[in-house]
Amino acid sequence: MPSLDDEIGIGRVLSALEDGVFSEAELEQARKQWAAASSRSPFPVPRSRSTPVIGITGTGGAGKSSVTDELLNRFLASFPEMRIAVISVDPTRRRTGGALLGDRIRMNSLRSHRVYMRSMATRRQHSATNVVLQDSIAFLKGLGFDLVIVETAGIGQSDSEIVDLVDFPMYVMTSDFGAPSQLEKIDMLDFAELVVLNKYDKRGAEDALRDIRKQWKRNRVAFQMKDEEVPVYPTIASQFNDPGISWMFANLCRLMREKAGTGNGEQGTWGTPGCDWAPEIDTSLKEPRATVLIPGSRVRYLAEIAEQGRAINKKIESESEVADRAQSYWQSLRDLEDPALPEQLALYPSSSLLPPAGEGARRADEGSSSPDANAEAEAPHPSPLPQAGEGVDSRVRGNDGVDRTLLTLRQRYNDAIQSLSSDALRLLREWPDRLKSITDEVNEYQVRGKTIRVENYRESLSHLQIPKIAAPTYRSWGELLVFLQKENLPGHYPYTGGVYPYRRTGEDPIRMFAGEGTPERTNRRFHYLSLGQPAARLSTAFDSVTLYGEDPAERPDIYGKIGNSGVNIATLDDMKKLYSGFDLCAPTTSVSMTINGPAPMILAMFMNTAIDQQVEKYLREDESRWTAAQAKIDKLFEGKKRPEYSGGLPEGNDGLGLALLGVTGDQLVDAETYARIKAETLKTVRGTVQADILKEDQAQNTCIFSTEFALRMMGDIQQYFVDHGVRNFYSVSISGYHIAEAGANPISQLAFTLSNGFTIVEYYLARGMKIDDFAPNLSFFFSNGMDPEYTVIGRVARRIWARAMRERYGASARSQMMKYHIQTSGRSLHAQEIQFNDIRTTLQALYALFDNCNSLHTNAYDEAITTPTEESVRRAVAIQMIITKELGLNYNENPWQGSFIVDKLTDMVEEAVYQEFEAISERGGVLGAMDTMYQRGKIQEESLYYEHRKHDGSLPLVGVNTFKGKDSEVATEIELIRSTPEEKGQQIENVRGFQGNRNPIGEDALRELQATARERRNVFESLVEAVKTHSLGQISHALYEVGGEYRRNM
Repeated sequence: MPSLDDEIGIGRVLSALEDGVFSEAELEQARKQWAAASSRSPFPVPRSRSTPVIGITGTGGAGKSSVTDELLNRFLASFPEMRIAVISVDPTRRRTGGALLGDRIRMNSLRSHRVYMRSMATRRQHSATNVVLQDSIAFLKGLGFDLVIVETAGIGQSDSEIVDLVDFPMYVMTSDFGAPSQLEKIDMLDFAELVVLNKYDKRGAEDALRDIRKQWKRNRVAFQMKDEEVPVYPTIASQFNDPGISWMFANLCRLMREKAGTGNGEQGTWGTPGCDWAPEIDTSLKEPRATVLIPGSRVRYLAEIAEQGRAINKKIESESEVADRAQSYWQSLRDLEDPALPEQLALYPSSSLLPPAGEGARRADEGSSSPDANAEAEAPHPSPLPQAGEGVDSRVRGNDGVDRTLLTLRQRYNDAIQSLSSDALRLLREWPDRLKSITDEVNEYQVRGKTIRVENYRESLSHLQIPKIAAPTYRSWGELLVFLQKENLPGHYPYTGGVYPYRRTGEDPIRMFAGEGTPERTNRRFHYLSLGQPAARLSTAFDSVTLYGEDPAERPDIYGKIGNSGVNIATLDDMKKLYSGFDLCAPTTSVSMTINGPAPMILAMFMNTAIDQQVEKYLREDESRWTAAQAKIDKLFEGKKRPEYSGGLPEGNDGLGLALLGVTGDQLVDAETYARIKAETLKTVRGTVQADILKEDQAQNTCIFSTEFALRMMGDIQQYFVDHGVRNFYSVSISGYHIAEAGANPISQLAFTLSNGFTIVEYYLARGMKIDDFAPNLSFFFSNGMDPEYTVIGRVARRIWARAMRERYGASARSQMMKYHIQTSGRSLHAQEIQFNDIRTTLQALYALFDNCNSLHTNAYDEAITTPTEESVRRAVAIQMIITKELGLNYNENPWQGSFIVDKLTDMVEEAVYQEFEAISERGGVLGAMDTMYQRGKIQEESLYYEHRKHDGSLPLVGVNTFKGKDSEVATEIELIRSTPEEKGQQIENVRGFQGNRNPIGEDALRELQATARERRNVFESLVEAVKTHSLGQISHALYEVGGEYRRNM
């Protein structure tokens, strides 16, 4: 017989059983051998029967694999010596004879060497088990596994075959069983010793729990039992560290303990195995929904935002008509030379709405004391407007023959003005001053107490004065009001034209994406891109090893990817090298990091890098301090190899950040000084981390932690920012770019991105944060392709976001301003005739700049084939610079405003987004739609539609399917950028050196991190300390062990 660690040998025996290799005589002999082996207990306590077997069965799609995985996680964590075997049975299809055998994909616990799993097909119809399952169980028990778990295929109401094969049957179900009477037909409710009601976050789950518990009592005639004592447990197995699963696990162990032995000397069903079945697990929370992300009362948030947006648009149209009516009355009164005519949009006083005394028009109460003029103005005044059916003459002439034309027009004018909202009146009344501010030669305004002075015109070579902001020329109050409420000037709500009044003059929106090989190699590329630029805007691409939270290693699936298509970062020292020579606290430095799964760890490294830079600057300010610090570093590395920057420093790199390689600032300065520098750094540092796990699940796939746990860490980061006053760093870049790159059209990209943003807002609010504490730390990231909708993607996004922030959430003006980055479409780049790609990128950049994006990355023409070269990157930067510095129309900063097609597109895309919001809301919001893979399915359909039209030629692509050159089919030979074996080896050596030097300093850091995750404290707070002494892979695996790993779909 093979040993427990001989997985190949175990697999061969199980395959031989399935294939019928053994004769009946051989099989009988083997059964005796297995039985004898299983009777010999390796434990001090004898057992009359061998390894216990848990059977998990249930309806298809109930979450059996997820429940099994969560149980395995808890068994492994609670019983460190336990060895477990899992048999997972999948149905064989009757028509094809095939079986999916995909349950192992859902089980993250299989990475443990203490778990052996075998997938089996039923190999027969109308059954949830395999014919050799009993022999397979006996074989695994004979090997000495402490526990065997059997998961069956999905079953129907009358199936209970598993009961005859296992010691402890469990039944997993959901609330989708129909009417309560259907429970009478479920055979397993008679035999299961424990029932799991999974997916408890679904609607109707509470009623289902009540009905199942009633049925369980009825089946066993146990009506006196309390509900909480009935072994029916609600769970949400897809949720990290689910309290329901923990409560169920604790009771499963209790029931197993009772079956193993009564505790008073009597023998139970089986002897005590290699554990005491008494786990130390926190069961203070029993309700799965105690940790739900979005409260049930708020799940319609997207539909409500859509309803609110449409209502605002309808109100604007209505108020526009009223404003036009008011203007027509005012103009008529002006033409009639009304002596009491007020200023435009001002009201007539009440006294001007009454006939003059002495003209025969007396009030009914003539002779009584006249009311005070002020009181009269405040009192409601009966309108002289005619009733239905009155003639024209009666409308303007009273019974006494007095002409009331002016009085009627005045009253109608007043009524129209008073029908306008206060906001509409304010906008119209302020317009003349605002118009003057953008048409005068110079505009002065205040920002945070500072006077900003801007020249409103740029002179062309023809000596024309080109306005920076082109003012609308509407004469109609209604048209002007529509403009002010739907568009407005840049820098004014709803920010359709842009969030700032003017573009920055000292800092172009250029932010180029770079990352390749080692940190040193990417650092050199950063300095190349920044050389001669007034500001350093660094956008960082990471390799797939980093994106998936692993350390560089010789393992084949890791080694080949080290440093390819991005920079490899595994330690704090790597981060210090990457940004060396850039003062991360300088107002001209801003860093963007495109990373999602391990974003909290990478961000913690970045913050420590910025802090240590400032510690280094502090030490260098005083020669004695610096000398003492160097002596301390030398002593720490006595007899050890000190980390260093490999190769020479590039031009522009002054070495800032490299002096503290291998150490951290808190080792070199006193605690008070370190705390002060840390606090100042956190309040100063500028940048963005992507950290958008929602779009990863929907489109890009670099998920390493469960969605719930990843969102929790996103919330922990933002809470840390709130607690430490981090104002200039964006805690998340809510990204649509990768949704578009996966195949979504521009409307789906925009709708999914905004819906993800509002989901994060709702989650942060549910955590108790205030809207204005976190909304300014949110940023967005969109793609710009060639489709017409990309012309207005930023305009629509800013409008929808600003309205929702103000009207739904009551946010401040700063929170209403959506800031976003644009990257030109990578999907629109083609490997055929790649020289045409620069033309596409130029047009996309024009879209973005004319729409007032906050930063822009232009793709290099060769990105369709390889990581960009220095030459191609320089051309990509030149595209932006030519537009911003040479293109004359770009002198103007609101070129889209006033265009009929742009206005029409804006309204069309806005309505399309609202429709998508409603579709997502019908599926339970973003998280509910993700459960059914709605977003992923829609992206795939739209991608297929694009590819189909590209290949059949109905979507013309120049150089690809039309206007093809003679050599268009011949691939252009260009250099492929790849990391070298030397660079890969350097990274592997560096991470091992870091672990050897730093791990002993923080021996308890990982245990503290795990405890923080289990106890639901702020994980990012612990990560800031953990990254000082442990590598990325060590931290990722430590968090996996506490149950936070992403569970993949097929």
